[in-house]
Amino acid sequence: MPNPSTEQGWRIGVLYSRSGVTATTESQHFFGSSLALEEINQGGGVLGKPLIPVVYDPRSSPEHYRRQAARLLLDDDINVIFGGCTSHCRKAMLPLIERHNALLWYASVYEGFEYSPNVIYSGAAPNQGCMQLAAWLMGHCGTRFALVGSDYVYPHETNRIMRDTVEQYGGEIALECYLPLGSDKAAMKALVQRLLQSAPDAVFSTFVGTDAELFYRLSWQAGLRAQQTPIASLTMSEAEVAKVGADCCAGHLTAATWFASLQSPANTDFLQRWKQRFADLPVSTYAQTAYSQMHLFARALAQTASLDSDKLRAALYGLELQSPSGRLQILQDNHHCLLTPYIGRCRLDGQFDVLWQSEQPVRPDPYLVAPCFDALAGQEA
Repeated sequence: MPNPSTEQGWRIGVLYSRSGVTATTESQHFFGSSLALEEINQGGGVLGKPLIPVVYDPRSSPEHYRRQAARLLLDDDINVIFGGCTSHCRKAMLPLIERHNALLWYASVYEGFEYSPNVIYSGAAPNQGCMQLAAWLMGHCGTRFALVGSDYVYPHETNRIMRDTVEQYGGEIALECYLPLGSDKAAMKALVQRLLQSAPDAVFSTFVGTDAELFYRLSWQAGLRAQQTPIASLTMSEAEVAKVGADCCAGHLTAATWFASLQSPANTDFLQRWKQRFADLPVSTYAQTAYSQMHLFARALAQTASLDSDKLRAALYGLELQSPSGRLQILQDNHHCLLTPYIGRCRLDGQFDVLWQSEQPVRPDPYLVAPCFDALAGQEA
């Protein structure tokens, strides 16, 4: 008998928050996935059948992520899920994903130190942005750093990597401070005052979502300027800048594996498609990564003609995609991607000038088995 989940089309789950603390970032994931889905289906679908997304809003909550992942797996009979942004939300879903041998596609930069055969990690690992950023800051901004961020696993683990790298090569941490997700203005103002008193050469921020927006805005109002004390981040993309206001973000730094300002035929084509669909909506690395992983999934599905996780994994290992960010390839040994890191400086128009780029795609090393400061060679733009 035909499988009821594939008889009319290929049913997949989409779990990205359109509300809550990380709504700005996760909406980018959602729109990037939507654009890819529309393109695939307008091109005839996969093997003549459309991709049918089943969509829920987890509201930036780990508990809602867990419940809605269970709903997709148990009630909706879905085995492939695209979703998750913050690490505590990914980890809330992971036991269910593994128990049901499902496949989660995760399109966010994260802290590393994780591997699951049931997750495709298409975002950057720590050695594909964080360590390069530490090297660049020490070479261009000074050796005294402040580490500030939201109080959950990604900021703590990412700041640990940043702290270890900075201290190993002669730098010092002047301040390390965290606030709960969804902090109020008074708490953030107090943190900014502590930051100014610590007088660092640069700030590394792991605030996310509305907390990042509030931090940048209040830092600007308190007189912190990028010319004297740049704020560096792995998550402050074009979409977040647009939300805050580019005047508050100009001059500050972001390390990412894609910027809208990159010059390549594939990226130009992607940006044209985005503009045709979403007009002037900002586009970020989160949208691009979600878009590219959806197209890669469609190629694997075309080979397997099955949503079986084991078959999809086997097909993925031999596939490559020329994405807007460059060559996209999943490595069999750790399910992460070859990616090219960039460091950009925010402009007054909300876009980024690339200051540094890796000479070639960097092989993911999520467990930092072989960290090497000298290997952070690249090209000054």
